[in-house]
Amino acid sequence: MKAIQFLIGFALLALASSLASAYDPSRLQDICVAIEDPKDGVFVNGKFCKDPKLATAEDFFLSGLNKPGNTANRLGVNETEANVEQIPGLNTLGVSAFRIDYAPNGQSPPHIHPRASEILLVLKGTLYAGFVTSDNLNNTLITKVLHEGDIFVFPIGLIHFHVNIGNTSAVAYSGLNSQFAGAHTHTHRCILINFHITTTFIIFIYVDTS
Repeated sequence: MKAIQFLIGFALLALASSLASAYDPSRLQDICVAIEDPKDGVFVNGKFCKDPKLATAEDFFLSGLNKPGNTANRLGVNETEANVEQIPGLNTLGVSAFRIDYAPNGQSPPHIHPRASEILLVLKGTLYAGFVTSDNLNNTLITKVLHEGDIFVFPIGLIHFHVNIGNTSAVAYSGLNSQFAGAHTHTHRCILINFHITTTFIIFIYVDTS
């Protein structure tokens, strides 16, 4: 009986640990401004922190997301990031954002963010966005055509994409519940998923996955 109770307790502890490690840890202080130099710093959430008494407004500030990004690349998309690398004051706060610029037919190919869910707000243009559920939900494709002012949410850890299906450039802003969400591109794995996005999109991502 004790052995069974021990195994149940151990399983619950392992489950709780796995769930906790999937997200940014909760902070234990008001602010923890990231610094590159470990001298006189404290290591928290992957960054060393400066003395909080030395924090300034610049540690929590970033400008430039009003400027269009350069979309002259094979994907026709540019992401201007606003995470802990650009805003050191985001360290331990569990939030980040970025601006996305799309050329006509520009696309963010299938990928995941292992540490964050994402909320996408379309400011200009028309996007086709979607995500694929996990195996227990039969790898179901959930998609939506998005217009200016529309919002779409991508759950944490699920393969998702967004593509500009309009004839003009498009702009969107994205928010994530992680200071550094990370990304893994899955274009080479999409052949395993039983769905159709658009013929142009599928051909494009398989032509070059380098």
